[in-house]
Amino acid sequence: MVHKDNIIILSDKTGGILDKNKNFMAYVPDADICNQLVDSAQYGTPMLKIGCSSPKIMISAGVHGNELPAQIAALTLIKELYDKNINGTVYIIPFTIPTATMENSRRFNGFDMNRSASKEGSITNKILNTMDNLSIVAVADFHSTKPRSNPGIESVFCSKSPCAESYFIAKYITNIMSSKIICHPIAGFLYSGAIEDESNNRGIAAVTCEVLSENCVITKGSLERSYLQMIYYLKYFGII
Repeated sequence: MVHKDNIIILSDKTGGILDKNKNFMAYVPDADICNQLVDSAQYGTPMLKIGCSSPKIMISAGVHGNELPAQIAALTLIKELYDKNINGTVYIIPFTIPTATMENSRRFNGFDMNRSASKEGSITNKILNTMDNLSIVAVADFHSTKPRSNPGIESVFCSKSPCAESYFIAKYITNIMSSKIICHPIAGFLYSGAIEDESNNRGIAAVTCEVLSENCVITKGSLERSYLQMIYYLKYFGII
């Protein structure tokens, strides 16, 4: 890990100049810490720590660079929580692959990083190892899904085994937001390599949260819904 002031750079292989993505930059909140994170993205994947007590949880966004709502929602959450007293510690990765965000691309070096968390050296694998090193108890990975795709609706993915809390987190969020829970009996039931599945297999409770938005843009209402998913994830753990 490389530290730059209060921001940790998890990988120096993923950097991108986010100013080149005008659809993204139009929504960046007006706050010094958000500007610092955008600037830090040119050096790699930035992670910000907020808080200093237990429980320790993580939020990630931008595994698919062309899914913008969650990345801006993560910055919005950072603006709201930064320098506030919270009941625990939250590690936030607002853009997992800045170069993919810069390019509005779903892939990085030709690969889908949402299928690569089990591959040593990938950025999503580094995130998994970071969670282990930091003793993270839960992670929520935030995405968006375009209409007429899979899943194509606002939803939260989870599994019941081997980490049952995955299901309870998803149920809490979807019940409040009246969205769909998509639960698999076993992590990695359909495919492997997602942060959610690989985390659950390591005993770290994990969910994948989806809102409805076209790719490469922020469809009306999607930013607000992604932000609410993050808020209820934090509330599940009593962080706020």
